[in-house]
Amino acid sequence: MSEVKKIATRESYGNALVELGKLHDDVVVLDADLAGATKTGMFKKAFPERFIDCGIAEGNMIGVAAGIATTGKVPFASTFAMFAAGRAFEQVRNSVGYPKNNVKIGATHAGISVGEDGATHQCNEDIALMRTIPGMVVISPADDVEARAAVFAAYEHQGPVYMRFGRLAVPVINDNPDYKFEIGKGIVLREGKDVTIVATGLEVSESLAAAEKLAADGIDAKVINIHTIKPIDEELIVAAAKETGKVVTVEEHSVIGGLGSAVCDVLSEKLPTPVLKIGVMDTFGESGPAVELIKKYGLDADSICEKVKAFVK
Repeated sequence: MSEVKKIATRESYGNALVELGKLHDDVVVLDADLAGATKTGMFKKAFPERFIDCGIAEGNMIGVAAGIATTGKVPFASTFAMFAAGRAFEQVRNSVGYPKNNVKIGATHAGISVGEDGATHQCNEDIALMRTIPGMVVISPADDVEARAAVFAAYEHQGPVYMRFGRLAVPVINDNPDYKFEIGKGIVLREGKDVTIVATGLEVSESLAAAEKLAADGIDAKVINIHTIKPIDEELIVAAAKETGKVVTVEEHSVIGGLGSAVCDVLSEKLPTPVLKIGVMDTFGESGPAVELIKKYGLDADSICEKVKAFVK
C-alpha cells in the first residue's frame, strides 16, 4: 500500500496565493513579520511589489488591509490564528466586518496542533470569535486540495472571509476528479445509517479513519466534511440527522462556539437530535509534539471511535 501524501494547509495557502497572484494582479498579500511561518514568503518572492510586511502589529495590518480593500484591490492579511482572531479582533470587527470590506484573512497555526509553541499560541477559540462577526465567512479546510480551493473561492466571494490553516502536515483526502468546493456546502465523504460524524479541518481525516474502525465493530457511520462553518450547510446537516438519528461533531477547536455549537444551533431549531461534541474541552492546551497532543486531547481516530461507540450504544 502506498504511503498517503501529507501536506500542511499553511503550505497550501502559500502555494495558492502564488497561483492566484499569477491570475489576478489585484491580489495584495500582507503579513505581520511571519512570512516564513505563514508561507506568504512564497508570494513575496514572486510578487515583491504586491507584498506588505506590516511588522509585529497585527491590528494595524488589518486596518491597512481594510484601506487597500476600499481601492478595489483584494488583500489577503496573514498571521497566526491567535493574532488574527485574538489580538486583532477589534480591528477585524470594526474595520472589516462592520463596513463589509472585501478583506480575506489567512490565519495559520490554528488549534492544538501548533504543538510545541504551547497554550499561548494554540488558538482553539478563533472559529467561535469569527462566527460572531456579522457577514463573516468562516472556512476550515481539511487538506491541501481543499485549502487551495478555499483561497480561490475566497477571492471570488465579495466580502470578508476568515480561513483557518494548520501547521501539521495532514493526509490529502480530496484528490479526486469529482471534488468540488463551494462556500456553504458540506461534502458527504462516507455513507452510513447508524450515526453521522460531522467534522472540519484536520479532524476530517481522523473521522474517516474512525469510521473505518467503527465499521469493524458493526457501526455504520456517515461522515460529512463541513469546510465552511459559516454559512453552514443546514440542509445537509438536517437531512443527515433525520437519516441516522444521532450526530457527532469533531473539531480541533473548543467545543464552545465552534463547529459543534453551529451544528447544535441548526438542529435545536430545525430537528432536535442527540449530539455529541468532540473537541478541546473547556481547557487550554500545552506544549508538546502535535501528534501526541491530538491523542492526549482525544482528537485522534482511536479516541473518536471509542467516544462514538459509547454514544451510539
